[in-house]
Amino acid sequence: TRAWGMESVYRRGARRWRKLYRANGHLFQARRFNRKAYCGQCSERIWGLARQGYRCVHCKLLVHKRCHSLVPLTCRRHMDSVMPSQEPPVDEKKDGVGLPAQETDGIAYISSTRKHDSIKDDSEDLKPVIDGVDGIKISQGLGLQDFDLIRVIGRGSYAKVLLVRLKKNDQVYAMKVVKKELVHDDEDIDWVQTEKHVFEQASSNPFLVGLHSCFQTTSRLFLVIEYVNGGDLMFHMQRQRKLPEEHARFYAAEICIALNFLHERGIIYRDLKLDNVLLDADGHIKLTDYGMCKEGLGPGDTTSTFCGTPNYIAPEILRGEEYGFSVDWWALGVLMFEMMAGRSPFDIITDNPDMNTEDYLFQVILEKPIRIPRFLSVKASHVLKGFLNKDPKERLGCRPQTGFSDIKSHAFFRSIDWDLLEKKQALPPFQQITDDYGLDNFDTQFTSEPVQLTPDDEDVIKRIDQSEFEGFEYINPLLLSTEESV
Repeated sequence: TRAWGMESVYRRGARRWRKLYRANGHLFQARRFNRKAYCGQCSERIWGLARQGYRCVHCKLLVHKRCHSLVPLTCRRHMDSVMPSQEPPVDEKKDGVGLPAQETDGIAYISSTRKHDSIKDDSEDLKPVIDGVDGIKISQGLGLQDFDLIRVIGRGSYAKVLLVRLKKNDQVYAMKVVKKELVHDDEDIDWVQTEKHVFEQASSNPFLVGLHSCFQTTSRLFLVIEYVNGGDLMFHMQRQRKLPEEHARFYAAEICIALNFLHERGIIYRDLKLDNVLLDADGHIKLTDYGMCKEGLGPGDTTSTFCGTPNYIAPEILRGEEYGFSVDWWALGVLMFEMMAGRSPFDIITDNPDMNTEDYLFQVILEKPIRIPRFLSVKASHVLKGFLNKDPKERLGCRPQTGFSDIKSHAFFRSIDWDLLEKKQALPPFQQITDDYGLDNFDTQFTSEPVQLTPDDEDVIKRIDQSEFEGFEYINPLLLSTEESV
């Protein structure tokens, strides 16, 4: 059960590697400029929407994207200087993942400081709370005072998840709390907006966690989402080690419907893993955590951000290629392998610490053939080979137009009645028997924490540009109508 241990490279949380562009010793990163900014190369104003220009992470030089390769100035700080906060130095010969820089066309990747679920205890958050300190409510509609905070049920390095009860009707929800001071970068702000937008769309699918409402204070953003009380698949795998093929088939099929729903709406999920597959009280799955999603992709469109949870990252991402929805079907293959084999397909049983590194794991994903355990059935073996094909063009689920129907008609899924499944009328493998909140399905390292938010630091709040969070408030119109009729 080594792969299910917290220390293993297989259990490291999701993150993004920031894309950096090299030119004349500069390391440029795409940025959005709120105020007037001028190009250091051509002196013209940097116009446009989204991230219109580049800024050097060392000398802070601003340039148009079109001008970045023309910059004759050599960067004032040399490449061997220490990178900011937690970011390892980028070696000229290698990018941040141990791949030669020339393979990625002058693009380097450095590990982002935002790690989704590297569960480090933020002891700052555990100072005693003073009632009503959490910033000034700056939104109309719902606020923190409308909820009772019951328990901590999860934590990442930039967010904490609480179990809460809406006072007016005793409905229970999960509340994701994000400190604005940690969302200090254009990319972070884009990610929060994307996550919120995907949550809004997810509300109309039975296999995705949907959004109830959003509000903010001067110091924090709050996303109130559906509470799913059956725990996640990682928690159940740690108890059971592996699942019967029949159970894995059922969960995989429901995940397929959720992924296809996102893909039809131009969204790549990019963070499918055991921890993000929740079980509801009836035993159906719901995907959660849309912080890695990419929106706005049409058929055939691609993206190139280097991101994900190391154990689930598809080979095309590691090769520095442009990619599309194919990466989600690869991750499903990894997840199905874990469910049925009880370990990662890339698990290296060794005491050598050099082999418990990301670089080594990436090398295995890229180069080693996948060995399917002999005890799996022929159909299971075949479907895993289909999803875990290192060539996205040949991968199951990735043919243009017919990808999803190829999955549905695969021999492994032949016993699934897809119409019944979509209506949530197929019988789950087992139902949860649990207390009211299902807290026994959550890790005690969270549920034993004091449920509180730290008092605000006025100096920190002064540094936050509140205009970045305009329009964050939201109340789900579907929920409004049902709540009023209750």
